[in-house]
Amino acid sequence: MPDGPDPATADHPAAGRLPLRRRLLPVIALLLLAPWAAECSWGGFAIDDFLPVLIFLGPMYGGAAILIRETARHLGAGWPSIVLLAAAFGVLQAGLVDQSLFNPDFLDDTQYADTRAAAEATLVPGLEFSLRQAFDYVGNHIVLTICAPVVLIESFLGPKRRLRPWLGWQGLAVVGVLYLLGSLLIFSDSSGRKGFLASPLQLAFAAVVVVALVAVALLPRWRRPHPRRTRRAPHPIWVGLPVVLVRLGSDLTPGWAGVAIALGLAAVAGGLIAYWSSGSGWGQRHVLVAGTAGLVTAAAFAYLVPPYSPASPAAALAGDVAVTVVTVALVGAAWWRLRRASPTVHVGAS
Repeated sequence: MPDGPDPATADHPAAGRLPLRRRLLPVIALLLLAPWAAECSWGGFAIDDFLPVLIFLGPMYGGAAILIRETARHLGAGWPSIVLLAAAFGVLQAGLVDQSLFNPDFLDDTQYADTRAAAEATLVPGLEFSLRQAFDYVGNHIVLTICAPVVLIESFLGPKRRLRPWLGWQGLAVVGVLYLLGSLLIFSDSSGRKGFLASPLQLAFAAVVVVALVAVALLPRWRRPHPRRTRRAPHPIWVGLPVVLVRLGSDLTPGWAGVAIALGLAAVAGGLIAYWSSGSGWGQRHVLVAGTAGLVTAAAFAYLVPPYSPASPAAALAGDVAVTVVTVALVGAAWWRLRRASPTVHVGAS
């Protein structure tokens, strides 16, 4: 979903002269939307748990989404940087904070305890983590926790504000502290890390991967605008199809073959989106579809999966219905906003 710096705001590296209320509104929206998308949008919680999720996980998930989005926009970088930083966050979260990536008992007290055997079928020797779970954990953080919420909030903004930073460095420092406190809460809470501590080798591996992903995300190449190709970008609706196929095809078969298929589909989807985004006519509506296709697919499958903790059928169904309503409302309203506000404005490549 590449894009680039907004020429209209290139001389405003900070949040600019916008009133504080206008700058804080999208920040607060992203702070709340990120934890909901990460944990509720796919059916992980019944409806009566939605509010606790926002309160307790908002600082960590929402703080990370804000920091990633603001870092990329302050640097004038586009979606490649955001995706790479989202992957770094996914590894940081699953490898160092709640350490679910390395804890074989992490899901034993949930309704997903029966997935342990499938996870152990793809254990990486020496590091003792499931590549299948790593794909799911990190992939969901990229698609649901970071990209979908950022795409949605930016799509509600006008083209002159869409790629503009919302916060100055002082605001970013506040969000950074909020994120650290939220992560510390999960690390220290009995229901977060669950008393497990990964080995020094596992922690070092996760830390190296995080640093490597951040280093690649901050490369200057992502800040350079690239010329448009003469080929025409497809209709926006087709852009989401590869993302949906990754979700549908990633569970075709268990074991290493399933992981290979999932990784192959993800690579093809990313390549197609990068190819299409370099063509003429690529705009924010394409970005919206690419960024929310995973969210829409997750919401559709919410009816087929149980929440983490046992809940009454009524509460579970109410949560799934609420997920459908919220997802359709957000995506539909964002699409309507784009068509109404800037039907012909396109987003530059990076």
